Amino acid sequence: MLLRQLFDSGSSTYTYLVADLALKQALLVDPVLEKVERDRQLLEELGLTLKYCLETHIHADHITGTGKLREITQCLSIVPENAQVTCADRQIKDGETLQLGNVLVKAIATPGHTDSHMAYLVNKTYLLTGDALFIRGCGRTDFQSGDAGTLYDSITQKLFTLPDETLVYPGHDYRGHTVSTIGEEKQWNPRFLGRDKQDFITLMNNLNLPNPQKMMEAVPANQMCGKKQN
Repeated sequence: MLLRQLFDSGSSTYTYLVADLALKQALLVDPVLEKVERDRQLLEELGLTLKYCLETHIHADHITGTGKLREITQCLSIVPENAQVTCADRQIKDGETLQLGNVLVKAIATPGHTDSHMAYLVNKTYLLTGDALFIRGCGRTDFQSGDAGTLYDSITQKLFTLPDETLVYPGHDYRGHTVSTIGEEKQWNPRFLGRDKQDFITLMNNLNLPNPQKMMEAVPANQMCGKKQN
């Protein structure tokens, strides 16, 4: 199995390339429009056929590269169940497994950052957490039908119950971290350490963060698989 972590400095977004090297088939999680050529070139250099583009959720801080990659590669676009996207080829449900040869990708519903959000557990070892759980942080909950209490339940009941050695690969990082573990985040993540659910809700409801710069453009574009509105 191949797992590559790719970074977009403009939005601090991680895109993940996952592949079965025997089949030479791959999937991308959370591709970024401005990095489509980078991703296409890497696939070509590694001799990989792109089968799927998966979204963890409808992003507000960047426009997805899924639409453009689908044009180039004829891959399938997959979004979480109940995501407000009309152009995707299919939706993936909680607990559903996607398979590429010996690579198994299990969808884990982790709403709260947005009302439809999936984390993806690859071969029971690599957890792609999207914007639910970050390294020493978590996604915000103040727009796109986010809910702090729901996010707390998603992380503590769905993710923190995975084995401590499970590797955590987030959808974003703003402090130079690349990977963590479930055990580390349970021990050191300040958003959860020593906080019960009500404490977490109070914290998240008082962050007072500015909106993402691209939000007004990105959300409607991502509802159309990355096609900008005229």
